[in-house]
Amino acid sequence: MTSSSAVHSTLTRYGWDAAWADAFTPYAAEGLLPGRVVRVDRGQCDVVTAGGVLRADTAFVTPHDPLRVVCTGDWVALEAGGNPRYVRAYLPRRTSFVRSTSSKRSEGQILAANVDHAVVAVSLAVELDLGRVERFLALAWESGAQPVVVLTKADLVPDPVTLAHLVQDVETSAPGVPVLTVSALHGDGLDTLVALVGSGTSVLLGQSGAGKSTLANALVGTDVMDVRAARDVDGKGRHTTTTRNLLALPTGGVLIDTPGLRGVGLFDAEAGVGQVFAEIEELAERCRFHDCGHDSEPGCAVRSAVEDGELPVRRLESYRKLVRENQWITAKTDARLRSELKRDWKRRNAEGRAALRAKRGHER
Repeated sequence: MTSSSAVHSTLTRYGWDAAWADAFTPYAAEGLLPGRVVRVDRGQCDVVTAGGVLRADTAFVTPHDPLRVVCTGDWVALEAGGNPRYVRAYLPRRTSFVRSTSSKRSEGQILAANVDHAVVAVSLAVELDLGRVERFLALAWESGAQPVVVLTKADLVPDPVTLAHLVQDVETSAPGVPVLTVSALHGDGLDTLVALVGSGTSVLLGQSGAGKSTLANALVGTDVMDVRAARDVDGKGRHTTTTRNLLALPTGGVLIDTPGLRGVGLFDAEAGVGQVFAEIEELAERCRFHDCGHDSEPGCAVRSAVEDGELPVRRLESYRKLVRENQWITAKTDARLRSELKRDWKRRNAEGRAALRAKRGHER
């Protein structure tokens, strides 16, 4: 059996600590080995242990619930021997990054577990999509991790004034979130990012072509990820990363690199949405009606802020979109809530039509 000192010296680099050791105690009594999943591929996973990286089967912990499958970042209890070798259990997750699947069953897909920082990579090679940034941030906040936005390919914006405006736009859309500018090609801005991800576990997220693989290579200090040029027409690249890989950083901490995400659907992310749009949630507390839809209701503090120029229209529209999407995803698995939402939407539509008719009558 591997000694506790060997486990400590080897696995500490991957995030092992006293709390994980306490959680593993009953599995240690069974002669199982602790390890962290660094890669999952078709029911098999690579697990880093005190004795090195071992290949294991996840059949024993593959339930029907897709949120409970073994994923990259999990700490697991592994058989000491056997062919094939099996993962017997995973330890309770501290955080989990989950998005909705594209299926009609309203299922969630877990992308990474036990993450401390969610690094959202956004390319400056193309026009900023602030709505997508807000969507990533909602999932990141909901996961329990601290989000960080990294604006990549900053060397393609040589004008400092233009770059400052872009950073300000993102900061407005990301309250409470650090926004960094980085050029992985030239090394600009990397020191700040290295210091931030130098402890704990970070997951790297973003669309294909956002420069994630180049950024991962820069952080790891070697070309561990394949890099291909993005298309000039839209800045999008091919999926150079096809699996989620956990990589130890030479300066401390570990990084989970993920494939480019085309779809970033919300999954039960009400708290995350509220965190991203904290100023709207605060304004909403001053609305006359507690269930105000911030549309045509009288006494709406949110609409007043828009009219006064304090709140950008784009922010309100993005907030509404994400709230509706999250409600719909949640309602798919809750018949009572689904019925209530339909009644509420019908009521709001009727009120909107009535307000429009009244406005037209007044104009005449």
